[in-house]
Amino acid sequence: MSTLSFGLGVPAGPEPGFDPIAYGRRAEELGFDFLSISDHPAATGGTYEAWTALSWIAASTSRIRLATRVLGVPYRPPALVAKMAETFDRLSGGRLILGLGGGYSDGEFRAFGLPVPTPRDKVDGLADAIHIARGLWSTPSFTHAGRVHRVEEADVVPRPEHVIPIWLGTFGDRALAMTGRLADGWIPSLGSAPPERVPAMRDKIYAAAEAAGRDPSSLTLAYHVQVDPSAESVEAIAERLSGYTRLGFNALSLVPEGPDRAESVERLAAVRVLLS
Repeated sequence: MSTLSFGLGVPAGPEPGFDPIAYGRRAEELGFDFLSISDHPAATGGTYEAWTALSWIAASTSRIRLATRVLGVPYRPPALVAKMAETFDRLSGGRLILGLGGGYSDGEFRAFGLPVPTPRDKVDGLADAIHIARGLWSTPSFTHAGRVHRVEEADVVPRPEHVIPIWLGTFGDRALAMTGRLADGWIPSLGSAPPERVPAMRDKIYAAAEAAGRDPSSLTLAYHVQVDPSAESVEAIAERLSGYTRLGFNALSLVPEGPDRAESVERLAAVRVLLS
């Protein structure tokens, strides 16, 4: 059995003729391990709200895991996200991967009337969110007094029956070090973490994990990559993706592109078989 996990990215918003529910079902039928969707609630061009879209897909599937790629922490109070995550995970049969990030677009904060965090606040707030989620999932009357976020004698009941993995979409030095110290996984996009930069970024994560007494090999490293199967052969795609595994990635989050999305998904399924 392959130790390489394969995911598909769900298009972020409505497209003519595209049904995200059917897309999720077909991904599950083809053996993909997870689906992911981005979180840009005020993006131009129209997007789904990430939790809502994933909930509909979860209700129509039974095995495939569902990942937020990644929730912008400043959009929602972290304690509420922890509660939402427990409910989603429980009702989906333990299939949530909670992807978190500091928030990409300052314009989106302004559009929704939210304060624009500083770069420091984004990283510190993300760390607070992880501490709050894990504390609420495990500790009665949990209190956390963070620099950005806090809770006081808060409870999430029921609590998760297993560990909900937290993956981070991080890129800067402080955020990468925090990923190594606290997260279960790293899910960078190729556009923000091109292959030539990955080794240095990965090494920052691993060094921070080791300094915190953690085993770097326990982390999931998932590369989020756009692929157009109509532009090259299945074998060529498989060879290129196998190169990413040599950078340390043990999961691939693939965004199928091309003139026929359904056909692209089928061809990526063939790539998955070649690399398994």
